[in-house]
Amino acid sequence: MFEAIVHGFILALGLILPLGAQNVFIFNQGANHQSFRMTLPVVITAGLCDTILITVAVLGISVILLSFPTLQLVLFIIGLAFLLYMAWSLWHEKPGNLDSHRTMGTLKQISFAFSVSILNPHAIMDIVGVIGTSATAYSGFDKVAFTLTTIVVSWIWFIGLAIAGKTVGRIDTSGKYLVMLNKVSSIIILIVAGIIVKNIIELIW
Repeated sequence: MFEAIVHGFILALGLILPLGAQNVFIFNQGANHQSFRMTLPVVITAGLCDTILITVAVLGISVILLSFPTLQLVLFIIGLAFLLYMAWSLWHEKPGNLDSHRTMGTLKQISFAFSVSILNPHAIMDIVGVIGTSATAYSGFDKVAFTLTTIVVSWIWFIGLAIAGKTVGRIDTSGKYLVMLNKVSSIIILIVAGIIVKNIIELIW
């Protein structure tokens, strides 16, 4: 069981560390809100989405779902639409300490966090292709331990990202660097959207 836990920890950490749309968005929201409590909708949504994806991947259901090209195409298109809208919103968003009325509300946070988690094809491929495949090496309690470890790592990472973002937000009292962070976040998300466009073209042709 110890081996499964260590494997799950290293694997989950390796997958979640790279700078992607999900990490950028959570950090961004931590920096843009005046209190950590206001970022909880993002953290909880991202955590629940990863929990669902990991569980589905370990059970093998996701492999069956993603074996249908039409379903993949629909997923890519929906994900692309959300990412483009998110990029536009972040580009125009103002930090909470500059204009509290311009920060994202709860429903918007949840929908965006959902889109970069569930509707992000690359996040799904990572979880299905790596975690789902790796889980096949275990059975019984070892498999449960492996799965729970990867889920716990995701939750801890998301909470840490939001706290780190909040720390940056407190340091930048002028809000100048937070505006810059929003712009950078928007550009990164556009790059991810560009990759999805490439995937859509490949599926169609």
